[in-house]
Amino acid sequence: MESKHKHFKVLTLAGCLLASMASATVFASQLVIMQNEPPRSMDPGNQTATFTGTVLDPMYEGLTRLGDDGKIIPALAVSWTSDDSGLNWTFTLRPNVKFHDGTPFNADAVVENFQRHLNTQRGLAGSGKIRTFIQDVKKKDDLTVTFQLKKINPAFLTVLASGPGLMVSPTADKAGSINNKADGTGPYKLVQYKSGEYVLEQKNPDYWGKSSGPDEIKWTWSSEPSVMNMALQSGQVDIINPVPPQFAGMLKNNANVNLKQSPGAAVFWVDLNTQSKALSDVRVRQALNLATDQQALVKAIMFGYAQPANSALAPVDPNYDKALHDYPYDLQKAKDLLKAAGYADGFPMSIAVQAPDARTAQVLQGMWSKIGVKLNVRQMESGVWTKAAFADGKEKAAQGTDAVLASWSSGLYGSDLQLRPLYHTSSFAPGGANLGFFSDKQTDELIDTAASTLDDAKRKDLYFQAQKQISGLAPQVLLFYQDDLYAARKNISGVVMQPGGQIVVRDAVKQ
Repeated sequence: MESKHKHFKVLTLAGCLLASMASATVFASQLVIMQNEPPRSMDPGNQTATFTGTVLDPMYEGLTRLGDDGKIIPALAVSWTSDDSGLNWTFTLRPNVKFHDGTPFNADAVVENFQRHLNTQRGLAGSGKIRTFIQDVKKKDDLTVTFQLKKINPAFLTVLASGPGLMVSPTADKAGSINNKADGTGPYKLVQYKSGEYVLEQKNPDYWGKSSGPDEIKWTWSSEPSVMNMALQSGQVDIINPVPPQFAGMLKNNANVNLKQSPGAAVFWVDLNTQSKALSDVRVRQALNLATDQQALVKAIMFGYAQPANSALAPVDPNYDKALHDYPYDLQKAKDLLKAAGYADGFPMSIAVQAPDARTAQVLQGMWSKIGVKLNVRQMESGVWTKAAFADGKEKAAQGTDAVLASWSSGLYGSDLQLRPLYHTSSFAPGGANLGFFSDKQTDELIDTAASTLDDAKRKDLYFQAQKQISGLAPQVLLFYQDDLYAARKNISGVVMQPGGQIVVRDAVKQ
């Protein structure tokens, strides 16, 4: 009996060892990424957030795609041509492609994808990028579609590679499930989206192209910087994005970690509700800018991993105006402006922020108190913040939301996709990201004219004028340009960081 018992124990231990080895093999082919916020939607056309775009990228594709060098390459379209006017485009589609649910990708699918954005009743968050310049999309045959533009847009092919240009399954869209269940044509497909916990993606065995990435990609999130730091240092996750600035130095000195840093495209700012009584006065908005010590803010919040913002465009944008400097820190001038506007004793206002930005708002609270402004900081969970930030004018008035702390990056997608969603009259929330309902005819005209100007020098001059106009009218308080920072364990390679903070992991390698 004893020998049999020992033999059984040996077999059991061997079985446990094999099970452990099998488990390790599965784990080795799973890439785990932690970000600082959850995804806002599984529909790429119904969101505008950088870190949501990161989660969705492995599952979705557009007709075009941005290569690692930022140049346009074919994706679901194999080729395209335009006529001499630049207003009529013809795309030849990739054959034998299916969405994850089995629905064929063809001309009908492309037409349905763009019609949902042209339909103003849908109210999708990314539709503003499409509606401003696309007139119509039509099927020529199963593998050919034609686009008719309202006006020339030098960024047209780039827009097709961004959020609203990414193709979703028409079947899933009609069923109304796309917000919670991703359904694209990409190299990864959604296995599970456990709201509040994680997103699990698995390699798509029917993918039309090649994919060298891991078997699975798991996305988690935490708004606590210390949690992100410890998760990476302990090996619980393979990548964190973005790196909390206060831990960047520590991670840089960790022999098991690679810290990647590059100039950022993300602009952090406070969007001021221009329909609020006090903030409807440009002098009040200018005063808040003058009362903001950007250098101190960068030091206190970003630990040096950011630069003070002087323009609505970031320095990585080719049309950025580095000479713009309208608001040096000047408390006396700020007080004088408030007094002239009838607010000599200041006024109360409230700001909606997400957890990662709460500290920034608290620092601003202290700064602005020096000119009598009593800032009420309302910290919100990501989903609640999104609803508050993208509420329309009536809802914001009912909420008492005077300002929203936010960031925006068009990354490689160009100046128009930085300025139009934030400052054009046609981009009022909830249909766009003009969260403060800023409306200025001259700004609209400059943005529109620049977007359809093919001459680089003339377009740059128009964007310089637009930056100056926006700066003078101060619809926001500009804060800083955050450096793009992500960190990965040393055994991770093949990750690409795009300007703006979005990382591409579909071809990542875990050794």
